[in-house]
Amino acid sequence: MTHSASSARAANSARAAAPEIYDVERYRADFPILHKPSRGKPLVFLDSAASAQKPRQVTETLKSFYETDYANVHRGAYALSERATARYEGARETVRRFLGAGKAREIIFTQGATESINLVASTYGRKFLEAGDEVVISHLEHHSNIVPWQMLREEKGITIKVVPVGDDGEFLYDAFEGLLGPKTKLVAISHMSNVLGTVMPAKRIAAAAHAAGAKVLFDGCQAITHMPVDVRDLDCDFYVFSGHKLYGPTGIGVLYAKEELLNAMPPYQGGGDMIASVTFEKTTWAPLPAKFEAGTPAIAQAVGLAAAIDYVTGIGLDRIAAHERDLLLYATERLATVKGLRIIGSAPSKASVISFALDCAHPHDIATILDRSGVAVRAGHHCAQPLMQRFNVPATARASFGLYNTRAEADALVLALETVREIFG
Repeated sequence: MTHSASSARAANSARAAAPEIYDVERYRADFPILHKPSRGKPLVFLDSAASAQKPRQVTETLKSFYETDYANVHRGAYALSERATARYEGARETVRRFLGAGKAREIIFTQGATESINLVASTYGRKFLEAGDEVVISHLEHHSNIVPWQMLREEKGITIKVVPVGDDGEFLYDAFEGLLGPKTKLVAISHMSNVLGTVMPAKRIAAAAHAAGAKVLFDGCQAITHMPVDVRDLDCDFYVFSGHKLYGPTGIGVLYAKEELLNAMPPYQGGGDMIASVTFEKTTWAPLPAKFEAGTPAIAQAVGLAAAIDYVTGIGLDRIAAHERDLLLYATERLATVKGLRIIGSAPSKASVISFALDCAHPHDIATILDRSGVAVRAGHHCAQPLMQRFNVPATARASFGLYNTRAEADALVLALETVREIFG
């Protein structure tokens, strides 16, 4: 081999080994809404934790499906229904691969993570939990992972135990282990806090819960957009998320559950498609996953969710996470320059959500003033009132970053906050 040929091969190998540069402007071009002004200013969208924007790859998939492949699924003995069914069940397979689940029938489509948790509480909880049994949650939970268990407590007499959170927003693992005992039957924990960005040690939580004889549910609404998730590696029994936070449509969510648990759980709702046979004397249930999908499902939304998953996996969740980590660190440094600003939540393991307060203005006023500059942040209790009480604040402002955000947008946030200080002193 000649020296030039050897050099060329080495150069090609080096290029192949080098990570692809994260071209945020390339991805921003996929989101038309980001290029529409807000209040006459360039839109700076920092509320992806509430609901992410949708790339044209998702919206065009929805449009195409409705125009070319739409029909009701499973029931029709005609070509259009067969195509729609293939797209719908293909979406289930896409979710299975995305989560690392072993079987497509372990994937149940719901309206969202809220319904997914309520499904588990209403079926697994009602059948298997008794008075005095304990459900362990944490101080970091969204209301959707608090209220269903409280409702079950009122009905069944179960006990709810709460893992405390440190002053920096860290999940206190030792305290969690101390709450586990022979009466612990279920641990239901957010994989990542929607308020503080704290990432929980999910694999350790699952192992400890199983060692105590409990089942484990993770609310993955936030984590699923910021990191790869493998449910078999986590060894969780249930995992839930919503499509709209993953750059997909609203009205679609996912419940993953181990097959043996789904088989043991009673149906959540009764109606068409979830039955094997119906007489006035007796009804028998369809096999998984139909048993938990009564009525006409969110067909187009499932297809749109699959398109969103294809989109983020095409970019690479690891690459997205690295980009968002850079934004988190940069924005945290920049926000530290704003007089009187307090960031709430600085756990060592944290993803790209920043909740903060200003000493001169209520979070709702902050969000209103920021909006005048085209900066969209969330303000309020973020469906986590117990966490607000823990940190002795009525509410916070929250900036959350997605795959399309930039350092320049973090700068725009800081500049708009200086305007808030000028107005309120």
